[in-house]
Amino acid sequence: MSWLKKTKGIVVAALLGASLMVAGCNAKTSGDASSSPTSGGKQEFTFWTPFSGPDGPFMKKIVDDYNKQSNKYHVKFQIIPSGEYYKQVDLALSTGKKRPDLMIMHVDQIPTYQKKGQLQPVDDIAAKAGIKKEDFVEAPVKYATIDGKWYGIPLDIHPLVLYYNKDLFKAAGIDHPPTNREEFIEAAKKLTDQSKGQWGYVVPTLWPQQFIFPTIVGQNGVKLADEQGKPRLNSPEAVEALTFLKDLVYKYKVSPEKVAQDGEVTLFLQGKNAMQLNGPWMKDQFDKAKINYGVAPVPQLGTKQQAVQAGSHTFVIPKDVKDSKVLEGIGNFLKYVAGHSIDWAQSGQAVASKQVLASDEFKKLTQQQTIVAQQFDYVQFNPPVINWGAMTTDLYKQINLVLLGQKDPQKALDEAQEKALQVK
Repeated sequence: MSWLKKTKGIVVAALLGASLMVAGCNAKTSGDASSSPTSGGKQEFTFWTPFSGPDGPFMKKIVDDYNKQSNKYHVKFQIIPSGEYYKQVDLALSTGKKRPDLMIMHVDQIPTYQKKGQLQPVDDIAAKAGIKKEDFVEAPVKYATIDGKWYGIPLDIHPLVLYYNKDLFKAAGIDHPPTNREEFIEAAKKLTDQSKGQWGYVVPTLWPQQFIFPTIVGQNGVKLADEQGKPRLNSPEAVEALTFLKDLVYKYKVSPEKVAQDGEVTLFLQGKNAMQLNGPWMKDQFDKAKINYGVAPVPQLGTKQQAVQAGSHTFVIPKDVKDSKVLEGIGNFLKYVAGHSIDWAQSGQAVASKQVLASDEFKKLTQQQTIVAQQFDYVQFNPPVINWGAMTTDLYKQINLVLLGQKDPQKALDEAQEKALQVK
């Protein structure tokens, strides 16, 4: 996935590194803010996405199929490389030049862009197109509703999942994936054989800790920000979560030390990493590698409750899109996607459309999509705090140092909290 979710800069770049680039993706920015009818007489509008990984062709198919069946509208589909995506979005929205009419935004970015006055509510457009909030899973809709207005129509929800090597599990005599911390540690120990360079769970020191660490904090019963939006990065529960991750490396020794970016993925592909926590976007890569893997819900590695960190790709409309014909076209396209996003589910995602989730086609998909959907009842997103990405930039640098064995968890999170409080 070209994701996610998320902090920009190193985080998004790391995510891009975890994806396979799609050959031939058009990385140019789209046309003018003023859309006009195409030569074929259809009303054209521009749609930006950051799907520059294996997910890109799946969205392109949806757009192509829509364009073929529509005799009134034409979607001009544009992929912006994920590492550059929000830079291009910021430039387009701030200058008004070459901006899109419709774009994908990670749901946790919506509060910041809404606060800057760069998004418009979708309530009227949705109503005219026959789109209702009740058509979608509640969590991303609720998150994208600010001051009573709806700012983002969800495409999917992508929570963390547990991938595991079935062959290594069988050889170790383990008949089911772990469901809690005790089972996880026990399984990881059985699956570790350092003489073979084989590890039970390779702890990533960088991405996707942006999903793993908040998941365990949430499972410890707290959030990384309080109800007023003040960061709580160094709460006792957060320190406990980070200490647990460090212990997997240095106490339980089920992971090698000083894992490089994507090292856990490389070892999984080589059959040397028995378990990894990652996102649904990894499915295509693992399928092509022909690994005998299974997918399971994230175990409850925390101490209080089940929870899982997730992201959501959401359709948003820039505030300056005023052309009524363009807005009608956007509504028509989004109504189509809500009923035809089964093609997006083929990429490994579990879509947010209840219609598609309930369809026979979705139920016939591989285990992964149904496992992802099983976690929808307890997904959590980043706190709806303005500039949350900037607040947590230092957090993940500090987590990296802890997992490399260079810093104490409490001291690291104290420093991250101090830096976060300085962000306005």
